[in-house]
Amino acid sequence: MKQVLQSLQTGETSVTDVPAPGAGRGRLLIHSTTSLVSAGTERMLVEFGKAGLISKARQQPERVKMVLEKARTDGVFATLEAVRSKLNQPLALGYCNVGRVAALGSGVQGFQPGDRVISNGNHAEVVSVPQNLCAVVPDEVSDEAAAFTVLAAIGLQGIRLAAPALGECVVVTGLGLIGLLTVQMLRAQGCRVLGIDFDASRLELARSFGAEVVNPGEGEDVLGAAAAFSRGRGVDAVIVTASTKSSEPISQAANMCRKRGRIVLVGVTGLELNRNEFYEKELTFQVSCSYGPGRYDAAYEQEGQDYPIGFVRWTEQRNFEAVLDMMASGALNVTPLISHRFPLEQAADAMALLTSGEPSLGILLQYSPDDAAKRLEVRSVALGATVVPGRATVGFLGAGNYVGRILLPAFKAAGATLHTIVSGGGVSAVHAGSANGVASASTDGEAVLADGSVDTIVVGTRHDMHARQVLASLRAGKHVFCEKPLCLTHEELDEIEAEARARPGQLLMIGFNRRFAPHIVRMKRLLDTVDQPKSFVMTVNAGEIPPDHWTQSAVIGGGRVIGEACHFIDLLRHLAGAEIVAHKTTALGRHPAIPVRDDKVAITLEFADGSVGTIHYLANGHKAFPKERLEVFCAGRILQLDNFRKLRGWGWPGFTKLNLWSQDKGAVECARSFIAAIRNGAPSPIALEEIVEVSRVTIAAASDAR
Repeated sequence: MKQVLQSLQTGETSVTDVPAPGAGRGRLLIHSTTSLVSAGTERMLVEFGKAGLISKARQQPERVKMVLEKARTDGVFATLEAVRSKLNQPLALGYCNVGRVAALGSGVQGFQPGDRVISNGNHAEVVSVPQNLCAVVPDEVSDEAAAFTVLAAIGLQGIRLAAPALGECVVVTGLGLIGLLTVQMLRAQGCRVLGIDFDASRLELARSFGAEVVNPGEGEDVLGAAAAFSRGRGVDAVIVTASTKSSEPISQAANMCRKRGRIVLVGVTGLELNRNEFYEKELTFQVSCSYGPGRYDAAYEQEGQDYPIGFVRWTEQRNFEAVLDMMASGALNVTPLISHRFPLEQAADAMALLTSGEPSLGILLQYSPDDAAKRLEVRSVALGATVVPGRATVGFLGAGNYVGRILLPAFKAAGATLHTIVSGGGVSAVHAGSANGVASASTDGEAVLADGSVDTIVVGTRHDMHARQVLASLRAGKHVFCEKPLCLTHEELDEIEAEARARPGQLLMIGFNRRFAPHIVRMKRLLDTVDQPKSFVMTVNAGEIPPDHWTQSAVIGGGRVIGEACHFIDLLRHLAGAEIVAHKTTALGRHPAIPVRDDKVAITLEFADGSVGTIHYLANGHKAFPKERLEVFCAGRILQLDNFRKLRGWGWPGFTKLNLWSQDKGAVECARSFIAAIRNGAPSPIALEEIVEVSRVTIAAASDAR
């Protein structure tokens, strides 16, 4: 199928062939018929992409600070690679989609195949969208009209926050698509409306919808017009839908409001506020969040958990339905807002129009109905590379940032045959696969497991999927490399261990790459000469992650001990060279200011040879401090490794230091060792016993931390 993508590096828009997505649990699979270009958002993205690197940096000063901090701790080369990788990732454009339901994922309620629906799906021939971000289109509403629903819902949420009453006078500043839709909805609610804009044609449209208008670009007195409009009392509310760096719209709004008036920001403006303008009138100022309650709540949007109507009357989905009802009744007329129509294949021309200077308003993309059903069957696309299947022919499940930036290049450098890469939506698979010489991209993981030419699977998906994908891969007769963690529970681990032991000819490997890093190889060689217990102190400045991030979830990500601290449990196990015989985990004490405690832990390990290791895994440090430091004390000697760049030794004959220009955490050597083992018929580079041992200790440590 075809999908519209944009490069953040160049601003170039392309219509790219990507594999069709699957429905997925709780999701609708939709054949697109029409989608609307969001002029404000998509113009901003195009302009950002076309800007030079310095201009991009000026627009995102907070990210520049993060880049500089990373350069200080990780090195310039690693930082440049990370920035380049981020800018190279394509962005899927669009969030105003109309189409027909082609299939339903499990658990979906309220929809049927064949229903016409709106969604926040991308500009793509087939989209997969969670059920709470869809709504059925009434028969009275055309596809073209319905395409405006999501944008109108943004305006409607601003209206709900302003809470205008019948007869109140409301100002709408900025008469783009959202502003003009807001004018109509306010008029339908019985409000008097004053529209402000610099564009005469948009002002004329607002006037045709029943608003009074004022044009500051023609020298008209905005505050004077607002005073006359409000009969000298001051307006009741101002909804700002403009997009500008200036703070003038907010200052203007404050000056035209009556005492205790309300200001709601729907668009994007400067926010240099004058306290006196707000203080003297006790004004209320609020920023509106997109389509309404539920936005950015993963439980609502992704997991389909609706809010009880008795407590949250208007959610995103119910706002969509309200907009569609207004369209069906004739209270909301979007036909005059349509300025251009383009077939999907000319989407690049549509995006170019946004920055061309040519007047435009509602730009629609139209999708051909031909062969719509066949698009669902195209779950794989060729990327141009050719492969000759042999031993270590690899299929990748997952195409996230780590897979694309680390694992794929590592397996490529290791000489593996890169057969197929799979992702849920297809876009990331196409991008990562094309950049690394993979033969094809797919959205069908089961087909890759069934492909006899693929003998090796790399699992790089979300953590809660690892166990079942590892088991499915083993049962399909494949060698398996699983990016950590192997699984989330003891029960899953028992099942994986039993399956792996029953298949001695198949290798099971976990991505504990740090033990393959050049610094660790040198440390291991030095430590093996000492026949005494060692003391290990591992300090991990892990960095804070929001409490609602998926990695923090015990069910989805497993928490950060399972998700990342497992690396360091394995690292100390490897360096000690002895079995872990006891462990203890202590989390930071409870405190109201600390919502998550199990990412601030001390894990103590005791080894069979008498060695002891302590891992301080801490998410409450400062980003400028190096992320990983390992210190080893033994037999009157010390080793200190800083961030996998600098290793120093004290008391070691013939060794004082080993420094690298950039980090090397062993990812390439880890992949190379695994591929070599497959081709040479050798055992897994990490013994199954150690994989199971470390995984079992990690799962227990995570449980203790919680």
